[in-house]
Amino acid sequence: MTEALSAANDALYTYALVGLLVLAGVWLTWRTRGVQVRLFGQMLRHVTRSRRGAEGGISSFQAFAIGMATRIGIGNITGVAIALILGGPGAILWMWLVALVGMATAFAEATLAQVFKVRALDGTFRGGPAFYIQRGLGSRRWATVFAFLLVASMAVAMPMVQANTISATLAGSHGVPVWAAALLLVVLTGVVVLGGVRGVARVAEVMTPLMALGYVAVAVAVVAGNLGALPAFFGDILAGALGLDASLAGIGGGVVAAVLNGVRRGLFSNEAGMGTNPNAAATATVAHPVHQGLIQSLGVFVDTMLVSTATAFIILASGMLEPGVTGLDAGAGLTTSAVTTTLGSWMAWPMTLMIFFFGFSSILGAYAYADVNMDFLHAGRHARHVLRGVVVLTTGVGAVLALQTVWTLMDTAMAFLTVVNLVAVVRLAPWVAALLRDYEGQRGGTEVRFDARDHPSLPGHLPGDVWLRPLDRSGTPGH
Repeated sequence: MTEALSAANDALYTYALVGLLVLAGVWLTWRTRGVQVRLFGQMLRHVTRSRRGAEGGISSFQAFAIGMATRIGIGNITGVAIALILGGPGAILWMWLVALVGMATAFAEATLAQVFKVRALDGTFRGGPAFYIQRGLGSRRWATVFAFLLVASMAVAMPMVQANTISATLAGSHGVPVWAAALLLVVLTGVVVLGGVRGVARVAEVMTPLMALGYVAVAVAVVAGNLGALPAFFGDILAGALGLDASLAGIGGGVVAAVLNGVRRGLFSNEAGMGTNPNAAATATVAHPVHQGLIQSLGVFVDTMLVSTATAFIILASGMLEPGVTGLDAGAGLTTSAVTTTLGSWMAWPMTLMIFFFGFSSILGAYAYADVNMDFLHAGRHARHVLRGVVVLTTGVGAVLALQTVWTLMDTAMAFLTVVNLVAVVRLAPWVAALLRDYEGQRGGTEVRFDARDHPSLPGHLPGDVWLRPLDRSGTPGH
């Protein structure tokens, strides 16, 4: 099964997904007039101000934290290591390029998730690609297809990948039996997912910033101790990406391997265009859809340009990677070995704890995404219990499977999700452009707010009443 899926993945990524990701990102960058560059300062401002004003729902920062819980995770540690092993240092350049255009893609899909979201019975919001495919494109059939694909991916493939790296790290660094790691993950996952999406939001809000700051602190320490290696680091990445130095090729060999593995691992890490993070973006209570679009776009930058780049530097500066020689089975422990080689053996447990929290928070975020799409499918109480059971079960199973098997399953799931989502986002680009114009037109005022009334610039009718604000006594939209 692994061999067959690997061959299918190589063909799909080579002939379809790489081009689709880049072209969609470039197109959305043009339609938004380079929003990821022009409004970068606005992104930072919204993140720092978004903890307040949730009006009883999930705050913008909590939604950002849920999204970052799956963005900043095993993809930044094991994923980057696998990209370097298979594609060599050149794979990192392609990760950067995917992230750069992916920031516009993430902005677009999060903005669409916000404008087409619906109100749930518990007072929170639900939204994402399934919702904007149905409400924006009028296709219930394709919306249902996406929802089923996402539930299957987030309930099966994503927990497996995260649990696999956690158990491999515990076993390789500390001799913890795989079955013991699997049992621990099963118990912890079961306890948290019983709390539902609100419980996940509360855990992610605290856990994600702490683990990200801790990992960045480790990276800063490694960089500070190896400043002289920076020129060689960037030189190797450029030479490997362009095929200028054959000795820098990974075990996949050549420029094509660098491109494919950089794009594949970059997509898994930052999720731009994959259609997963919009499910978190839609849950936020914000005054304008563009607010959350900017925040989620910043998430791509933080994930790839900062965290993943830091991982690549840690590995390459340590000398632990031998391009074309280091095997795939070293993926799970390569980053930890690189850190302990550079900073000392005392870092083994801190790195293990960070990897544990990276992976565990990603499992919780995956469950939250699946839960949102169960809402879309009108799943009943029993179906939700089944979902929780499946997430717990696959977490345990993934902990004991082979590394290549779980990552191959994840690549397959990512490919189908991304194709369906990107087609929808590109077709709905006029909505993104119209909402961005509305936002930028209000930036001179005291507070930017969106009301669906009197917006002839919108490409079509906006269903529902989520964006119809109450009228004050003068008959104008109130706050």
